[in-house]
Amino acid sequence: MTPATLVPRLRTDLAAAHFSVPGLTGLWGMEADAALRRNQRVPAQRALATLAVKLARNEPAATLARLFLFGDAVPRADLDAALPTLGAAGAERLGLVAAVDALVRPLVDLRPYSFIDAHGAGSWWIVSDLGELALGHPLGETHVLGIGGASRTLSGLMMPRAVERALDIGTGCGIQAMHASRHAEHVVATDISVRALELAALNAELNQIDNIEFRFGSLFEPVAGERFDHIISNPPFVITPRAEGVPSYEYRDGGMVGDALVEAVVRGAANHLTPGGVVQLLGNWEYHGETDAFERLERWLTPGALDAWIIEREVQAPGEYAETWIRDGGTRPGPDFDRLYNAWLNDFEARGVGRVGFGYLLLRLPDAASTRGTAPGLRRLERLPDALGHNPAGLGAHLAECLAAHDWQAATDDARLLRTKLTVASDVTEERHYWPGQQDPTLMTLHQGGGFGRSLPLDTALAGLVGACDGELAVGAIIGALAQLLDADEPALTAELLPKVRALFVDGFLK
Repeated sequence: MTPATLVPRLRTDLAAAHFSVPGLTGLWGMEADAALRRNQRVPAQRALATLAVKLARNEPAATLARLFLFGDAVPRADLDAALPTLGAAGAERLGLVAAVDALVRPLVDLRPYSFIDAHGAGSWWIVSDLGELALGHPLGETHVLGIGGASRTLSGLMMPRAVERALDIGTGCGIQAMHASRHAEHVVATDISVRALELAALNAELNQIDNIEFRFGSLFEPVAGERFDHIISNPPFVITPRAEGVPSYEYRDGGMVGDALVEAVVRGAANHLTPGGVVQLLGNWEYHGETDAFERLERWLTPGALDAWIIEREVQAPGEYAETWIRDGGTRPGPDFDRLYNAWLNDFEARGVGRVGFGYLLLRLPDAASTRGTAPGLRRLERLPDALGHNPAGLGAHLAECLAAHDWQAATDDARLLRTKLTVASDVTEERHYWPGQQDPTLMTLHQGGGFGRSLPLDTALAGLVGACDGELAVGAIIGALAQLLDADEPALTAELLPKVRALFVDGFLK
């Protein structure tokens, strides 16, 4: 077998073994699957052992799961049976396993991955380095991470608009570049880790994705002088002390002090976007003393250069932040944990960091001809810590719709808005509360079922306007009728309601 034939053989065998998310869940059940998401493998291992006894054989998918998900050594004969066209020898040549007498042990994590996006349902196989569950000890500093919570968050945020060129900064195992390949003609994926680029290229080949180009280098260095329609990045944003004895993991630590790496991505984005191009990334940012972190984020944005929509989802105290990321690296409570904990707290204290925020950043280079014109640009920084709405295909489509809605209303004067006929979005519901025996509600709230799951308090006038938005009457006609019904001054009511209509339109309550 030549190297060129190995990956297709692996693909064939994985498909034949039904090595998929539903296939594995079917082997060990929902409860064991939930335990695995908590990083506990014992229930799944027990279920596979029971199944092997019941069937008097090892299912191919079970062998692959024991090897690549749990990190167990398996008999070479079992792997030959699970991968009949590739064989254990082919898996060794691909660097997936190593032989130990009559056994083979895993060198990588290989697992199925399923998703739903704006283009429909999809499934891939993803190769990464073995995780803590399989290793049984803390991760190495050059660890190539597989698909985690942050990866899923960013891929769900990815706007699905068709573009010519996309860039994935810090591609890791390649998952964001692979998602971008579904809406971009060509994707450039960069990383400072040679191993990450090798595994990302393997993942693209394994899943028959041929429009990704991989380049070595830091941040924007590999694409100097180039521009892109869509830039995506799950950068190594973790704030790690730059102190001796503190591990610096390539997949999460950018080697800069504090939140400087996220700042570098934000400041450099404008020079690498086409007009109308968008950057989407995750990030951490610091709160210094009494200064609001949003003030710092504002300073990162070149005045007038980029539109910005930044959403803070969570804020952690220094201790909570340190615990999260020390544990993420695989260090368990004990002397090493305490030593690292002190290093984190010393760093935050020395630099006056009181809290750390986490969230989403969406930046855009305005297109003067079509996006902005004479309308004001987008500069929206908000805190949305509550649960999101129901978004089976992710938030990406909602973000794109909100951007389009912002652009339309920003370019639309009040006269035109009054002539516009709007409808209530299909996911919006209204909730009313009454005191016992009273006919009029004491509280009215508008709820968004999808998107960010926003809730908005209503007064009588706004509730009446939203309730009448059925696509038949223009906004001006509705306000006129409400003015008569409420015995209100129509110009004053118009001035009160139009800004609220614009906000409801931008947030997706009205269409």
